[in-house]
Amino acid sequence: MLYVVGTPIGNLEDLSLRAARILREADVIAAEDTRSAKTLLAHADAYGPSNPARTIVSFFDGNEASRAAELVTMVAAGKTVAVISEAGMPGVSDPGQRAVAAAAAAQIRVEVIPGPSAAITALVGSGLPSARFTFLGFPPRDDGARRELFGTLRDDVSTLIFYEAPDRVGATLAALADAFGNDRPASLGRELTKLYDEHVRGTLGELAAKYRDTPPRGECTLVVHGGTGVHVDIDLEAELLKLLASGLGPKDAAQRLVVVTGKPRRQLYQLALSLQRSRDGDAP
Repeated sequence: MLYVVGTPIGNLEDLSLRAARILREADVIAAEDTRSAKTLLAHADAYGPSNPARTIVSFFDGNEASRAAELVTMVAAGKTVAVISEAGMPGVSDPGQRAVAAAAAAQIRVEVIPGPSAAITALVGSGLPSARFTFLGFPPRDDGARRELFGTLRDDVSTLIFYEAPDRVGATLAALADAFGNDRPASLGRELTKLYDEHVRGTLGELAAKYRDTPPRGECTLVVHGGTGVHVDIDLEAELLKLLASGLGPKDAAQRLVVVTGKPRRQLYQLALSLQRSRDGDAP
């Protein structure tokens, strides 16, 4: 059997008894980080005797495709394989999905052992509506792509959940505030379940200002209140002409509309460029 095992996101005491038993009994542990896996297995082994023949193999982004097929071969040969990520649930912004897909294609039984999730922990701790939410993982690193994504989410009524690296939190919060407005409620969960566990709540504008120059420490999860669901059509040509008339160039004018429309930058830029040429051509 292939087991997908949820592991603690910080506090080792969050490892369930069932997860500890599976990790002790498995023949193979496929781990995103073999070093942290050894620490986790030492904790699991404290609950009882472990498989003396148990081995650890690496299973990370770089080798996930090829390793998934190897894991299926191991299970087909009679071994019990447990997949774990460095923290949290494999397959959720971590390696794991390909292994499950490969096992399913080979008609091999897959069993998921539930465990902690930073996304759900941050959502519950945020105090924001949790009946309907959308998990979006890590936003694009490219500023333009990130702003395009946020523009498409402006009217989404779901509470939105993002993972983000500490050094990019300030820029991401600023982009979210540009897209959704400074007053949209939000929460930053950091170091969840660890010693300095913290939920920092406020508006997007407040959080963007707080972390503009001083990045938070530790792993971060952003939770943002959903929109109204009311979509307001924007006259792109009229808005671009206003921005061009204010002195902005086509590139900057297009960038202003990316965050409120979600339209591709290239499309808006080409339209702005065309409007500028037409306007300049009509000028005396």
